Amino acid sequence: MGRAVTRIEDVPDETLVAALARRDQRALAQLVQRHGGWAARFAERMTGSPHIAEEVVQNAFLRLWNSAEHWEGRSRFTTWFYRVLHNLAVDELRRRRSSHEELDEGLEDPAATPPQLLEQERNAARVRAALERLPERQRAALVLRHYEGCSQGEAARILGISEGALESLLSRGRATLREQLRGELH
Repeated sequence: MGRAVTRIEDVPDETLVAALARRDQRALAQLVQRHGGWAARFAERMTGSPHIAEEVVQNAFLRLWNSAEHWEGRSRFTTWFYRVLHNLAVDELRRRRSSHEELDEGLEDPAATPPQLLEQERNAARVRAALERLPERQRAALVLRHYEGCSQGEAARILGISEGALESLLSRGRATLREQLRGELH
């Protein structure tokens, strides 16, 4: 009897990280394919810019490549990777603010659309802009819970805080968003 061949698509993330420690480029490619999409969406929501988000995601995968042998696997890979992305996004925003660079808005003009779709896009842009004005930790909590669909426990672990502290961040973030958007949206 021959040995069953495991397809790389079926290999768990943790096994792929172990393969990265041995410099297996196929493992990195699989992790990028598997997680690159949500990582880019998360980073863009955190930074407000697709260009900055691209840098953040590339740096996160580079960090993974360079430190795979040190990964201890105490949490799920995705929890750990969200944390890396969050920290890199916050660091990048702070770096850009401290050097007085303006953040790229990243908002494209919508193509000719029916008026209702145009209004929805305008509302979405207002919400994105209001989200970008939130303090970083409140923004991260809201993005993880409402955009990324993380559970309360997972979002708290990613941010390195208790679930109670996460709930507090969510509550304050929602209240601030409501105040900022009051009267703007109908």
